[in-house]
Amino acid sequence: MTDTPPDRLSNDPRSPHYNADVLGRGIGIRFKGAERTDVEEYSVSENWVRVALGKKMDRHGRPLTIKLSGPVEPYYLTSADDTADEG
Repeated sequence: MTDTPPDRLSNDPRSPHYNADVLGRGIGIRFKGAERTDVEEYSVSENWVRVALGKKMDRHGRPLTIKLSGPVEPYYLTSADDTADEG
């Protein structure tokens, strides 16, 4: 198994790209060379991230998001060995 994050990931449980195991391990995002902590979803192959638009909410109570285009570099915050030791 390689130690690279998935090509596409979302932190919304209703999304088909949601993966609780990967999110539990911790994902960091480097977008256009800068660290981003407000990423809701990303796609490496399509070069975009979706970020929250301030504190604005839609009519269902979910944060409004905006899609930004550019190079995306996801990485794990913890190693695979660290998560194996916890279990």
